[in-house]
Amino acid sequence: MSVFPTITLCMIVKDEAHCIQTCLESVKELVDEMIIVDTGSTDATISLCEASGAKVFAYEWKNDFAAARNYGLSFASGDWILWLDADEEMDAEGIDKLPTLLANTTADFLSLPVMNYYGESFDRQHAYLLYQPRLFRHHQQIRFQQPIHETPHLPGDVSEDRLANIPVVIHHYGYLDEFVKVKQKGQRNIQILEESVATADHSPWMEYHLASEYYRLKNYEQAFQYVNQSIVLFLQQKQLPPSFLYKLKYAILIETNSLEGAWPSIEKAILLYPDYVDLYFYKGYILYELKRFSEALQAFHKCLELGDHHTKYLILQGVGSFKAWHYKGLCLERLGKMAEAQEAFQYEKQAREEANKK
Repeated sequence: MSVFPTITLCMIVKDEAHCIQTCLESVKELVDEMIIVDTGSTDATISLCEASGAKVFAYEWKNDFAAARNYGLSFASGDWILWLDADEEMDAEGIDKLPTLLANTTADFLSLPVMNYYGESFDRQHAYLLYQPRLFRHHQQIRFQQPIHETPHLPGDVSEDRLANIPVVIHHYGYLDEFVKVKQKGQRNIQILEESVATADHSPWMEYHLASEYYRLKNYEQAFQYVNQSIVLFLQQKQLPPSFLYKLKYAILIETNSLEGAWPSIEKAILLYPDYVDLYFYKGYILYELKRFSEALQAFHKCLELGDHHTKYLILQGVGSFKAWHYKGLCLERLGKMAEAQEAFQYEKQAREEANKK
């Protein structure tokens, strides 16, 4: 008779009555205990958590998400820690296989695909995919780091055999307009990040996250300033700037129609990350706007080769499928290849239908 490892759900919350039940309901059959750290709710969050069987612990907010999460870890008793946010839920597909996977893995960290939805309303076509380490062994040395956009860390280098990916999707709704408005995340996050970058030993990731916040607020000048600062700081530390930075940099240049700043410099970013589909999509879009349709067509063809699903990159859904087919069709139209263009648009339609089924 096999004995499955136990799982503790750890969360931090504040005024999450509008979504907390959906989150807890999605994992209630998976986890053995639920540890909730409340940082000052004034709505029904605490009572809803307790009604779901969770243990709730009060915590004085200190502008540090990692500290709050680590406080929750101190109460956990499970063999594994699952961490979520209240505006997330786990997909039902594949969740029943998780205990067996945990019983047989040699990894310490398991990354799950997180679908981050954005826009006015929920739409499976409007999402970013990113694998994140959401399950880890309950080990005294594993603690969250960074005051915001915190992630679990084990001191020292972690070898590849201690990391694994599992295809159980987490749906994150926190970037939908209604959630952003309710939580006022943008200004809160900027305040914490600006406090962080004022410290001498902060991570260059903080500048990246500041750039992301300003990008979401459509303050592209500030966003561009911070993304470039982040790139420089990584280089000064003799580290390759992460792919996220180049994706954001060229997204800003496209949003501001700064094509002269984006081309041909994006080729250098692609040399650094030759399998990053988003960079090829941006390249194709830039070339299309410059009316270099044959070259753009090649870039969108590469997008379709790479596809939408990658475990190491932040991927905009559709750049390796329906979005690429759409622009491929537009390029073919401009090149006078009408029959091929119509075929491309048909493939786009099929790809959109498939995306809505996931």
